[in-house]
Amino acid sequence: MDDLEEVQDKFYVINKPKEWSSFDVVKKIRNLGRFKKIGHAGTLDPLATGILIMCVGKYTKKIDYFQSLPKTYTGRMVIGKTTPSIDLETEFDGEYAIDHIDAVMLEDVRKTFLGNIQQVPPIYSAIKLNGQRLFTHARNGVKAEDLEIKIRDAQVYRMELDSTNFPEISFEIECSKGTYIRSIVRDFGIKCQSGAYMSDLVRTKIGDWGLDKAQDVATFNSDLHEVLL
Repeated sequence: MDDLEEVQDKFYVINKPKEWSSFDVVKKIRNLGRFKKIGHAGTLDPLATGILIMCVGKYTKKIDYFQSLPKTYTGRMVIGKTTPSIDLETEFDGEYAIDHIDAVMLEDVRKTFLGNIQQVPPIYSAIKLNGQRLFTHARNGVKAEDLEIKIRDAQVYRMELDSTNFPEISFEIECSKGTYIRSIVRDFGIKCQSGAYMSDLVRTKIGDWGLDKAQDVATFNSDLHEVLL
C-alpha cells in the first residue's frame, strides 16, 4: 500500500503565483498534499495571478461545475501599444495614436462589452486547433489571421473602468465561463481606434470564493480544504 493520501470530496482555493502555469500549480500541490488525483478548474495565463480552484479525489468530477461559475477579474490595460500576446509575454509590435480618445469614447466603448458578446480567443492561448495549442502555432511564427480561430460566445455581467492614469486604465470585470480578458483588452483598443495590451491581471473571485479564502502555494496546508454543501 502506498503512502499517498486518500482524499474524498475536497477542493482548495489557491492564489496562483505570477509566471507559474496552471499546470505548475497542479504539480506542486499534488506533491505537497501527496494526492493521487487532482485537477484545476479554469486555466490562468502564466503572467496572471489569483484564484485557481484545485479539485482533489472525487471532486475532480466537479471541475465542470466550478468552471461554469461566474468569475471576477481586476487588472490594467494600456492604450496605444500592442503585443502579439496582448500582454507582456511578448515584445511590443505596434504603437498607435491616443490623442483622439476622451472620457466619452471610453464610456461608449465600455458599454459595448456589457451583456452577450462574441470573441476571437487570443492566439497565445491553450485552445487546440489542428491538433496543436494555439500558443504553439504562435511560437512557430504563425499569425492569428492565418488561422481559422472560431468565434466564441461569452457574457460580461459588469465592467468598471478607472482611467485616472490614462493611457493606463484599471478595470474590474465580472463575466461568464470562457471569457478571454485579453480579447476584451485587444478589442477595447480596436474600438478606441487605437491598440491596447494588458499589463496586469488578477482573478479575484470564482463563484462565492474570493481571494480571502485563497492559500499561497508557498504556505499550502492540506487541512484548509473546502467542501460543497
